[in-house]
Amino acid sequence: MTRSILIVSLAGLAFALSACTEKPQTQTRKSDSKAWEAKASGYTAPGFKAGDQAAWEEQMRKRAQGQNEYSRAVAAP
Repeated sequence: MTRSILIVSLAGLAFALSACTEKPQTQTRKSDSKAWEAKASGYTAPGFKAGDQAAWEEQMRKRAQGQNEYSRAVAAP
């Protein structure tokens, strides 16, 4: 009886200690170029000029405004 209690408690201790170890979360993807220097493809937004930082920032602002619920909501009369 005491031997089974010892085995169960050691297994519980091992399980509890295994939760204390966590693998480091490091960034593995590194970009070599700036986001606005992307080549035009089928996935680029219409009106985007490749290589133009100001145009890229404007596209990002427009996209964020399109996802903003406060700007999309219609005021009730």
